[in-house]
Amino acid sequence: MEGSIDSSTEERIKEVARKMFMQKGYAATRVKDIADEAGMNIALLNYYFRSKEKLFDIIMAENVQMIAGSIKQIMMDPATSLQAKIEKIVTFYIDLFTGQPELPLFVFREVTANPEKLVDIIGRNQVMHSYFFQQLRAELATNNAPMHPMQILMSLMSLVVMPFIARPLVQVISRQEITEFYGLMQERKLLIPRWVMSMIKAG
Repeated sequence: MEGSIDSSTEERIKEVARKMFMQKGYAATRVKDIADEAGMNIALLNYYFRSKEKLFDIIMAENVQMIAGSIKQIMMDPATSLQAKIEKIVTFYIDLFTGQPELPLFVFREVTANPEKLVDIIGRNQVMHSYFFQQLRAELATNNAPMHPMQILMSLMSLVVMPFIARPLVQVISRQEITEFYGLMQERKLLIPRWVMSMIKAG
C-alpha cells in the first residue's frame, strides 16, 4: 500500500539507487531510472525520500559512516602499534574496495564536488586527534624526519586507493584478468605497510 511506510520498500529503493549512483554518479542518475529499476512510480519514490538529493545524501552518509566507523576504531585503539594500525587500515580498505569496486571512484567523484559534506559526515577532528596521528608524530620525531604527518597519511591512502581507481588502465597495460589484479591487491596488504614504515624511518 502506497500510503504507509514500508522498511523493505525503503531498502529496495536505497539498494537500487546505491548501485546507480556508484556506476553513473549523482548528476547522471535520474529519479525515473531509480523508480523504474525498483519497480515503482516516481511519486512513491518521492513519498519515501522526497528528492534525489535527499536519497543521495542518505546513501552517501551510510557509506561514509560505515567506512569512517571502522577506521576510527582502528585509529583510536591505544593498544596497537603504529605499524599494526597501518596494516589494519590497508587490509580494511583493500577488502572493502575488492568487494565494492565502484566505491573508490564514487567517493572520489562526489567528494571532489562537495568535500565539506564528507568532512561533516566523518568529523573534522577524527583523524588529527587519533592515537594513530599521535603515534605517527612521535615516530617521525624519533627518526628526526622533518615532514608533516599528513605526507605519510596521503601517501598511505594513495597507495591503497589509486590502483582501484586506475584498475581498468592497469588491466589493459598489463593484460591482466580481474582475478590477477585482485591478486596483486592482496599482495599489497603486505607491501604497503613496509613501504610506509620505510618512508617514516627514512624521513
